[in-house]
Amino acid sequence: MPLSSRGFSAQLWALVGATFLGFLGIGTVLPMLAPHIRYDLKGTDQDVGLVIGIFSFVALAGRLISGPLADRRGRKISFLTGLGCCGLAGAIYLLPIGMAGPYLARIFQGMGEAFLYTGAASWVVEIAGVQRSGQALGYLSSGIWGGISAGPVLGQWVGTFARAAALQMLLAAVAFLVLTQVKEVYHPVPHHGPRTWLPPGILGPGIAIGFVNVQYPVIAGFLILHLKAHGNSGPAAFSAYAGTILLSRFFLGGLPDRIAPAITFFGGLSCMAVGLLLLASGPSPTLAVIAGAILGFGFSFPWTAVVSTVIRRTHSSKRGSSVGVLTAFYDLFVGVSSFTAGAVAHQWGYGAAFVMAALALVAAAIAGRYVFFGQAEVELPRVAATLPGR
Repeated sequence: MPLSSRGFSAQLWALVGATFLGFLGIGTVLPMLAPHIRYDLKGTDQDVGLVIGIFSFVALAGRLISGPLADRRGRKISFLTGLGCCGLAGAIYLLPIGMAGPYLARIFQGMGEAFLYTGAASWVVEIAGVQRSGQALGYLSSGIWGGISAGPVLGQWVGTFARAAALQMLLAAVAFLVLTQVKEVYHPVPHHGPRTWLPPGILGPGIAIGFVNVQYPVIAGFLILHLKAHGNSGPAAFSAYAGTILLSRFFLGGLPDRIAPAITFFGGLSCMAVGLLLLASGPSPTLAVIAGAILGFGFSFPWTAVVSTVIRRTHSSKRGSSVGVLTAFYDLFVGVSSFTAGAVAHQWGYGAAFVMAALALVAAAIAGRYVFFGQAEVELPRVAATLPGR
């Protein structure tokens, strides 16, 4: 059944809305977490770093678990598990158990984010149909970035960490209730042969995704610090970056479905390289905002181009696992590049970290060559037979 069908359209937007609420709750707590650890719980800077960092490693492990669960038990159970973990994380923040609270909550938060995204991404593809996977994933990403962007603003508005944690719990509960009303029509396809952690052909796409995202910890960690000496345009440049991603993924997320995904992938890398090198140069405030928008525009396309290509080549019994592994590569590269960017910035300055991120795009382009031109879509005919309505 096509995506324009009223029933499937309502389902799709319900999933996007639930995803938005889940990530809105995650973003609501984040800006107040470090002050809560340092001043309310009397923790150290090391505690702050460990609490923040444990999320990525738990999320990485969660992706490897959530994918097979989504394939065997359905996408909905993975999504609901993720929202349940997110709500539980909010409740744990409120427990009077000292520093154990943030550590335990971030463990559930990382697991929740992993299960939430794997279930949501696999499910929207099932609803939209594999041939419109880029558009569906673009809508889903707009929900994610909308929640991440609005969450910190909402967190500052409620005023206290306890209120932010309670709001995270409430938002996850609302999303959970919304999701229980969405009917899932999913019949797991029997899997023949041994299951592996790495689905066939996933290594190249995973490496491409990983190198594309080296830029994220650089932007999140050093953009504002780097531009402080160049007109203090960091906040405006970051807003341009995040806002452009949100709008581009919503309105242009379907481009990989309409034109060759390789065009959007390599075009996105080119825009990203231009934006990163402009930012590395220490630009004027106006140029910094333009560079942030160019970087965000370019970053909007590689993920959907790679994931939609992988999904087209993957049988429905393995799609959840494939999405989980691809996002695990994201977590792995973001975690490692966070430490690398810090070392580079310490040794050669903030601008060098942006150059490092631009050079990582060369490796992403090399990996992308094998993703888009090195493998025939041998499984597409039997995937087509599993499309909704066929």
